[in-house]
Amino acid sequence: MKFNVNGKALLDRLNAVSKVVNSKNPMSILDNFLLSVDGDTLTITGSDTENTLSTRLEVTESESDGSVAVLAKRMIDIFKEVGNQPVTVYVNEETLEIDIKFLSGHFNFTGINSAEYPRQDSLSDDSTEIILPAKTLLKGIETTLFAVATDTIRPVMTGIYVGLDPEKMTFASTDTHKLVRHINRNTVSDSERSFILPSKPASILRALIAKEEGDIRMRLDSKRAVFEFGDFTLYTKFILGNFPPFNKVIPENNPFVMTVDRNALLNAMRRVSLFASAASCLVRLNIQPNEIFLVAQDLDYATSAEERVGVDYEGNTMTVGLNATYMIEVLQNLGGDMVQIHLADPSRPCLFVPVEEAEGTQTVMLLMPMQVIE
Repeated sequence: MKFNVNGKALLDRLNAVSKVVNSKNPMSILDNFLLSVDGDTLTITGSDTENTLSTRLEVTESESDGSVAVLAKRMIDIFKEVGNQPVTVYVNEETLEIDIKFLSGHFNFTGINSAEYPRQDSLSDDSTEIILPAKTLLKGIETTLFAVATDTIRPVMTGIYVGLDPEKMTFASTDTHKLVRHINRNTVSDSERSFILPSKPASILRALIAKEEGDIRMRLDSKRAVFEFGDFTLYTKFILGNFPPFNKVIPENNPFVMTVDRNALLNAMRRVSLFASAASCLVRLNIQPNEIFLVAQDLDYATSAEERVGVDYEGNTMTVGLNATYMIEVLQNLGGDMVQIHLADPSRPCLFVPVEEAEGTQTVMLLMPMQVIE
């Protein structure tokens, strides 16, 4: 097996596929990339058994098809040093000896038999295919990924819920402290389908489709999905189980609405949170007509901070306690210039909604309040 390729182009693809390779693997073969040549196309594959990512790259002067497994770290280290110059790769299919030649020298090492590399099972016969804009999937993942749970006590909450029906596409995530729901009514499905996308493949998709302008082909059955876009294919297994009934948690009637500049509130919260208790991260929001006072204090170190932010609000005066870290995350990911905060009383969830959104989309973020002891 032999082919010519540009070193920089190959390095870019190796770095992309390396996102799926774990630092510690249950099978040593998964420390490797699988390189396969078919005609003038080189396919690079990485896997962690649950997720498999492949990308295709055009090569020149290809001689004979074949495949070999190569240590991922070694390949990346090699092509970082080779840089932007032409490279010729030779693979002796009998001995698995690999020789990589560049302008002023060469590297020589041994690969691993490609037959040891695990193959993914095909989708079941009841699989469904959906074509959707890459930006739709990207927006759904970007909006919800920050709110997934990080502990594994309830595995279903460590991923993003994705629901499809004839009216809309829904993304949701929660860690019990915060909850996000993003609806896109521009993307629909002929039948109802839902799945829980693990956070790792969601992060990989977010990174790879950020610059994708076209559509994504999504094929899924009850246990797994295949995402195809550009020169990439991502195979992933779902988290099995029932996602919490998030729609029931979102209050339908929070009568008091406060409108505020998102960046002004975000920056004020960042400053005040510097003096919040490290244990609780509690910040009090003293809400009054047309202004809000952010108050934080740490009794252990006798420190405190207070800042006023102008708002549009004519509801009841109240003091709401919120976790500063969670609120900063919400404001960072909500987007838009202005945000509405829907309130009822200090003990009920606060809803954060952007004032302006793209047509056909609806985003709501929920924060659970903290107890405030006067």
